[in-house]
Amino acid sequence: MRLKPLIASLAIVVSGTTFADEGMWQPHQLPDLESILKAKGLEIDAKSISKLTEFPMNAVISLGGCTASFVSPKGLVVTNHHCAYGSIQYNSTPENNILENGFLAKTPAEDLPAAPGSRVYVTETVTDVTKKVIKGTEKLSAKARYDALEKNEKALVAECEADKNYRCNVYSFHGGLEFYLIKSLEIKDVRLAYAPAMGVGKYGGDIDNWMWPRHTGDFSFYRAYVGKDGKPAEFSEENVPYVPESYLSVSAKGVQEGDFVMVTGYPGRTNRYRIAAEVDYVFNTSYPKAREHNSKYVALIEENSEDGSKARIAYESTIAGYNNYIKNYGSMIESFNKGTMYERKKQFEHDLTAWINSDRKRKKHYGSVLNDLSTLVAQSQQHNERDRMLGYVHRSQMISTARSLYRLAYEQQKPDSERESGYQQRDLPRFEAGLKRMSRRFDADVDKAILLHFLELYAALPKEERFAEVDKAFNLQNGFDKAKHSALLSKMYANSTLNDEDVRIALSQQSFTELEQNQDPFIQYAKAIFAVMKVEEDENKALTGKLQAARPQLMAAIIAYNKAQNKPVYADANSTLRVTYGTVGGYSPQDGLVATPFTTLEGLLAKNTDVDPFNAPEKLQQQIKAKIFGDYTGGMNTVPVNFLSNVDTTGGNSGSPTLNGKAELVGLLFDGVYESIIGDWDYNPALNRSIHVDSRYMLWVMDKVDNAQNLLDEMKIVK
Repeated sequence: MRLKPLIASLAIVVSGTTFADEGMWQPHQLPDLESILKAKGLEIDAKSISKLTEFPMNAVISLGGCTASFVSPKGLVVTNHHCAYGSIQYNSTPENNILENGFLAKTPAEDLPAAPGSRVYVTETVTDVTKKVIKGTEKLSAKARYDALEKNEKALVAECEADKNYRCNVYSFHGGLEFYLIKSLEIKDVRLAYAPAMGVGKYGGDIDNWMWPRHTGDFSFYRAYVGKDGKPAEFSEENVPYVPESYLSVSAKGVQEGDFVMVTGYPGRTNRYRIAAEVDYVFNTSYPKAREHNSKYVALIEENSEDGSKARIAYESTIAGYNNYIKNYGSMIESFNKGTMYERKKQFEHDLTAWINSDRKRKKHYGSVLNDLSTLVAQSQQHNERDRMLGYVHRSQMISTARSLYRLAYEQQKPDSERESGYQQRDLPRFEAGLKRMSRRFDADVDKAILLHFLELYAALPKEERFAEVDKAFNLQNGFDKAKHSALLSKMYANSTLNDEDVRIALSQQSFTELEQNQDPFIQYAKAIFAVMKVEEDENKALTGKLQAARPQLMAAIIAYNKAQNKPVYADANSTLRVTYGTVGGYSPQDGLVATPFTTLEGLLAKNTDVDPFNAPEKLQQQIKAKIFGDYTGGMNTVPVNFLSNVDTTGGNSGSPTLNGKAELVGLLFDGVYESIIGDWDYNPALNRSIHVDSRYMLWVMDKVDNAQNLLDEMKIVK
């Protein structure tokens, strides 16, 4: 099948088209959108946004899960509080709980090391490597195709990472129709410079999460460090702050309703081109079950750790993450049941099929793509309940650590290029960082309680849906007995040394033969199930190989169909740098209600109860009551806290700089409204709204509440 002409047409499709502010655009597509962007309020050259080595794009960075940006010539990085949450938690103790009280380094020397494995990635080049990735795979299928694609990608990455200062990855776009190699400078010494108190950074907590009105100061600051030679280096007291090529000015004037805004960042993943069968399964099975089990996961942590205890602090970041997903899934399900996405998806597929069948050449190219993909999707769902429950069992930190150590030793018997991704030489620093993080994110009693619960649910599955090796390892052949299995797990935890960081690090350096002889009960479990899990993994790879052939064909058909109707095409989000744009404005979440686009200090105070999560710091409350607003009103009679816009964003965009037409930072994106969460799957221009912390509130807190003058002095503030 010939795809080249379609690939070449992707950027052309958007040219000259007017449409809603939908789309997470690759930077190279922006020049084709220039007339639209200029009409909406962009003042800088659209071509500059397409060039990653020029301002403002070279100031926007990835944290590997969140976005951030440089805001000073001394490596100062601003991102969301919830993005820095793991590092804040890592540095917190019951005696010095900076999660609760906040933290400010008055000089760089006082910066705290971020959580192990924290990184700053500065994207430098994006190269189309489609031909190189698919070379030799055209006639392959199943696992052979999967392996060939992976081999080609690994070779490209290895060549790119010959310079050890860089992290390189190959990303697929449009379901595998295109592949790009992205090369990023990897800054390895990241430190926490400032985090406001929980009563600012997480004001409203899980109650307000995904809700409007919102009054959350979701911002924190890291600082990036490098060696004295200016190159990335591991943590050292001799390191110096990184000097970025450019950094963003921060606006104290802010934005007004109707103003143009643009968000640049690294959105995680969207699924807007998935087929109806996948939508049906996800919303009617996967999300409801995930919400149920994640809720129980959080409950088990809370039931087995006292508030403020060492155990609870260890799991605060985990709790926050799970609660976010719980609410996310709830909104997804609610929006799906209220809306018409499934019906519209089926109608689209009907119309696409009719269009394909109306032309002999199109039918020859695309005639079977929907049926082929539907068959493969059905195969992928055959053992979903088994995979789900065993997945939760294997989330036990003791089990997951043991399995990772065992797999590492197994993979290290091979040449590096043949090892499984995640276990190559390039992955070892990240692997070791995970072993270290466990020291402050683990409690044996909590871990055991979680494992016991999900082991019971796994044991309740029909025998033919379980793995005999797992049953034997946990003595489940005759069913589950809570008292008996609780005692069995207690013995395993008592006889294991995996909760010791030094032991974990030492085990990561052992040979496969040495590790196989280790009598740690969790290592022995990993050994007992390895062979059957490897068979399962290879079967999944074979299915993935088939999907990797089917999805590009469907996307090629969709692109051709949209092009025929002069409709825009953008790729689903995949954690690569994207740009989205829109305007500041409110929305109507339901009949009779209109949400205005700004919240204020007075609204924050009215919501305050002095009880978590509505417990703003006393000094902040005093400043509001005294109306000490400073130069941070931007023409309003108060300081705005959060604002709404219709930019198209998703998870991973957290911490993304929100820019005005001059590319000045006017806010940080940190959330979406409840009704827009389904945007990962379906875009609704009436309800799609993103929530930003206003730069004026951020600066006001730093100035009037936390006395962070040292940071303000090194930033360029536009007044």
